[in-house]
Amino acid sequence: MKKVISTNDAPAAIGPYSQAVKIGDMLFVSGQLGIDSTTGNFVPGGVKEQTEQVFKNIKAILKEAGVSLEDVVKTTVFLSDMADFPTMNEVYGKEFSAPYPARSTVAVKTLPKNGLVEIEIIAC
Repeated sequence: MKKVISTNDAPAAIGPYSQAVKIGDMLFVSGQLGIDSTTGNFVPGGVKEQTEQVFKNIKAILKEAGVSLEDVVKTTVFLSDMADFPTMNEVYGKEFSAPYPARSTVAVKTLPKNGLVEIEIIAC
């Protein structure tokens, strides 16, 4: 049976989807942007600040689900500009420790609300 996970400590979904869905021991977290849940706006700054906020949002959802970054097995990173990869990767590397989750990183034409970075995760 699937269970919807939702918290006010991360931005509400901006469309017809859930922040996260848990089924069995698997947790699927929708892509998170660098939006501050208290203001509904992107955090000031660039890709570094947005990536830091993305992880705050992800950790809030994981906490609501009763898991942590240590339980993450797969991430997908979407960047609006692959030139931002080193900056995103620096922040990303501070959030995870070995053994690292599997990861894909792709550049996309645009992200919702013209964000600079979006990250989705799978945890178990």
